[in-house]
Amino acid sequence: MSEGGKLAGRHALVTGGGSGIGAAIARALAEAGATVTLAGRTIARLEGTLAGLPGPAPHGCVPIDVTDGESVRAGFAAAEAERGPIDILIANAGAAPSAPYTRIDRAAWDQALAVNATGAFLCMQAALPGMVKRGRGRVVAVASTAGLKGYGYVAHYVAAKHAVIGTVRALAAEVAGSPVTVNAVCPGFTETPLLDGAVDTIVSKTGRSAEEARAALARSNPQGRLVKPEEVADAVLWLVGDGAASITGQAIVVAGGEVMAG
Repeated sequence: MSEGGKLAGRHALVTGGGSGIGAAIARALAEAGATVTLAGRTIARLEGTLAGLPGPAPHGCVPIDVTDGESVRAGFAAAEAERGPIDILIANAGAAPSAPYTRIDRAAWDQALAVNATGAFLCMQAALPGMVKRGRGRVVAVASTAGLKGYGYVAHYVAAKHAVIGTVRALAAEVAGSPVTVNAVCPGFTETPLLDGAVDTIVSKTGRSAEEARAALARSNPQGRLVKPEEVADAVLWLVGDGAASITGQAIVVAGGEVMAG
């Protein structure tokens, strides 16, 4: 996965960097030479990932609640004070609640939008102006195949991820006159703690075993398997590199050939 230090001298901030896809992306960026700031609500989890990051760079972590604008602004300011201007933003923090549509109450709907969509919006808004001013920057939002098609029992999550991709496309158009790019990656079902939660829900509601539940999720992937976090990280590593300078406003699907709507 190493890019031979191609990201040396660049500061990357990864939200939701304590586990799963976020942690895999953080490791890939560090292996490529970037200085990494992990951001999230649980410092102990972030510190666990931080301890395993490679390289001599002074990596660090900051507490951020992505649903709170003041928390985002303060966290980004602290990260920049300690490790310099943010060159790469990975808006990864998210949550994947599930419920039948008629049982989604307003609080659950608002929370899904707050964590997944508003969180990405606030982080992009905090990072983009500096990137445009400096004439250098990469923004990658970790969305989902749920941002490109519909799935049952996760309407609030689907709506939020569609909003993320819409935001990415709009921002890419706004900053296209600068060297800054804005893209999304859209993983299918991936081996993460979020997937473990989906498996637990299937087990509790259907009586299937955990193995049967995981197999059912894997069948959505034409390759018949779950995506690995490192595969998503590799896609991100390409998007933040110099070779992807003309790639912007895109939603890169990492899902083994799963067909998207439209």
